[in-house]
Amino acid sequence: MDKTAQPCIPFNDSLAGVDGSALALTRHPGPRVPVLLAHGFGQTRHSWAATARQLAAHGFSSLAYDARGHGQSPWNPAGQPYHPQQFVDDLIAVSGQLSPTPVLVAASMGGLFGLMAQARWPGLFSAMVLVDITPRWETKGVERILAFMQAHPEGFDCFRHAADEIARYQPHRPRKSEQALRNLLRQSEDGRLHWHWDPRLLSELGQGAQAHQQAIAEAARRIDCPLLLISGGRSDMLSQATIDEFLQLVPHARHTQLPQATHMLAGDDNHAFTTTVIQYLDSLPVLATDGKSATSHLTGALQ
Repeated sequence: MDKTAQPCIPFNDSLAGVDGSALALTRHPGPRVPVLLAHGFGQTRHSWAATARQLAAHGFSSLAYDARGHGQSPWNPAGQPYHPQQFVDDLIAVSGQLSPTPVLVAASMGGLFGLMAQARWPGLFSAMVLVDITPRWETKGVERILAFMQAHPEGFDCFRHAADEIARYQPHRPRKSEQALRNLLRQSEDGRLHWHWDPRLLSELGQGAQAHQQAIAEAARRIDCPLLLISGGRSDMLSQATIDEFLQLVPHARHTQLPQATHMLAGDDNHAFTTTVIQYLDSLPVLATDGKSATSHLTGALQ
């Protein structure tokens, strides 16, 4: 049911991250509880554009932001390595500036940081939706993604070149238009096109990734807010074993699978994905009163 009284006009803005960095974001206003959209590694906030529009059509406000080192958000200066805790702190800082308490919808990397943020600061989110990610993941899926991300360090000579490579990587998806690619690529001084994220992320953020899995699993044990895991039936990032382990860690969590989707659920079938999210949010008693969260939000300095 459409619960918004008038059309929503999205606008670009920024919010301060943990160190005052101005994180780029897009807001979709609405009368219902805000949905905070956190993208995956190497993506930008624009990956949520279709989801945000569908949420707005059901009255939900939303905020999608570029994580540090991605899109239009600042890169860490030379000498300041990227570390997972920075991303967790940014997520806490952004969420703390939203009212009422937001729902987190987070893909891949964003979901891992979301688990750590909620465990560190209980009450940060009124509910969570994890998109094809659990504290443990399949190595082959990560290797496939990283191989693609590392494949073109010299960049692309034109948008068609980039579109060709993406089509080889995702043959099941429609070919990307030049307009869509402009949100994913930046042009260097020599005219070549490069991904819209800091190449340092590959080496610095990826260090010790396997070692972080136990810490993330322990964080998952402490999650007490409503949580939905949406997995892709054709994903190579998750398996039945990793899903079962996660459901043991978070016994109150729900799980649903989109059978034809890969790891990139929101891009494979955005309507089915977002409909699943909306149906879940509509089912939560904590969001039932006038579409607002019954949980008081925590704001202030990071602990």
